[in-house]
This record gives sequence, structure tokens and C-alpha cells, in this order.
Amino acid sequence: MKTEIFIQAIKKRNNLHFLYGIREINLEPYYIAKNRSGKKVIYGRIRNSNEIRKFEYDKIANIRVIESFRFSPRIPINSFAS
Repeated sequence: MKTEIFIQAIKKRNNLHFLYGIREINLEPYYIAKNRSGKKVIYGRIRNSNEIRKFEYDKIANIRVIESFRFSPRIPINSFAS
């Protein structure tokens, strides 16, 4: 379920808003991958910053797609890794 939400947001260049632990995150999603330990992660730019970060799927909750705002990627968006 999370993967489909993230893929659609990446394709449509929609922002995401979610809880990561106890923090609220506004993210411009760039791509999905697996980290070294095999856990799925999503990479993206924190809104209103230049910071690109990764977020582990299992720590993400309450995902909302912000369709009213579309972003232009600061790095090229490549094919999705699953």
C-alpha cells in the first residue's frame, strides 16, 4: 500500500506529508530503494530545505498526498527500485 502511494506521488510530483516517528515530515519524494539491511526506504527532499534524506517504510505513518502542490525535482528522478 505505501509503495503504491509513493510511486503515484513520485510520478505526479506531489508532496507527501507523514509522521516519521514523532516528527511531521513534508517531503518531495524522489525514489524508492532498499537500504543495506534490506529494508524499503524512500528518498526525497525535505520541503523548504536542500536536504535529501531517506526514510524507512516501517517508521512512516499517516501518509497524506498533497495534490495541490507539484514540485520540480532538484535531482533527476530515475526508475523506481523495489
